[in-house]
Amino acid sequence: MEHGTSGFTKAGLGRLRDVLARHVDSGKIPGLVALVARGDETHVEALGTMRHDGGPPMRRDTIFRMASTSKPVSVAAAMVLLDECRLRLDDPVEPWLPELADRQVLKRLDGPLDDTVPARRPITVRDVLTSTFGLGMDLTALGTPIMGAVFEQGLTPDLPTPMPEPDEWMRRLGTLPLMHQPGERWQYHISSDLLGVLVARVTGQPFETFLRERVFEPLGMKDTGFHVPAGDLDRLPPLYAPDPQTGEFHVWDPADGGRHSRPPAFPGGGGGLNSTVDDYHAYFRMLLDQGMHRGERILSRPAVDLMTTNRLTPTQQAARHAMATDNVHLSFGQGQHGGWGFGMAVRTHRGDYAPVGQFGWDGGSGTSTYADPQHQVVGILLTQVGMSVPDAARLIHDFWTTTYQAIDE
Repeated sequence: MEHGTSGFTKAGLGRLRDVLARHVDSGKIPGLVALVARGDETHVEALGTMRHDGGPPMRRDTIFRMASTSKPVSVAAAMVLLDECRLRLDDPVEPWLPELADRQVLKRLDGPLDDTVPARRPITVRDVLTSTFGLGMDLTALGTPIMGAVFEQGLTPDLPTPMPEPDEWMRRLGTLPLMHQPGERWQYHISSDLLGVLVARVTGQPFETFLRERVFEPLGMKDTGFHVPAGDLDRLPPLYAPDPQTGEFHVWDPADGGRHSRPPAFPGGGGGLNSTVDDYHAYFRMLLDQGMHRGERILSRPAVDLMTTNRLTPTQQAARHAMATDNVHLSFGQGQHGGWGFGMAVRTHRGDYAPVGQFGWDGGSGTSTYADPQHQVVGILLTQVGMSVPDAARLIHDFWTTTYQAIDE
């Protein structure tokens, strides 16, 4: 079956701009940069301002905190190592991550931390890549001793304790029991940060250095990294976390002196990257082109296939779907795709305007990045409004609804 790639209709792009402008004009989204691309056609909208009280306008090269949309990009480092046979999917991770040897597993998810049984088997590379190694951000388990310990140990992004440097992070992770047996259940986020430590130890290089040399530089992603250099901070807007009751804008992270103004102690593959629409377009276009970029191979075709197709068993997928649908009040409806590949969601059912097979992810800083193999479409929407209120999530939904209507069939 042939799929056309003639681009977008003029009327459809006009509607897309109108819908985006409506969100900015509402005063709830100070500014945004959006990119839609299909084939050789790329369309960018930069609307609104950097700050909620005005200031410089948004530009195509504005740099944003990518939050969880870091996951689909940072996983590429591990795929390079798989391609080079420096990692194997079913090898135990213990040689590089000895802190995870001889795991204990909670008898009950809500039980005390010392009420455990031995893990039935070692944690493997596959478990880390599929977010099933046994520990994660489980919104269904908030208030349990294990989730309290995850927060208190600083194992998540600055909530509420700053993350320590990678070796100390691993030491703390190794003091906790697993929530589930290795490979048993999909769980969010921590695997993506763990992956960065694994890559660094396998390569003997800092995670960011390896990512830059093997992924960012070959793709021309010059504005992507775990902090924003001083000379570019004027391109980074503040990140807002509006008050859930009043909607008042509160600065969660300023540009000058903020979390992203200097190299972090922990370069978090789960949510630490900063980037632009054009850098992310280059990456997702490479995935649609099955690992190629301007005649150069970045990843093998089988590696891209592994990343961008569902890797979860029916049981794991049911748990992931339940987390999305049962916590819609926390996620504002994000994450209801069904499946998960390596570091990204993969749509396994038609739940909205996007078709089965679309892959990518959303971020808590108001970011959304997906590619669609069927239509050969890349869409990227970046804002500076966090998900403490539903405004950015609603904008993301409307962006994708109008993007799919704009496709020229």
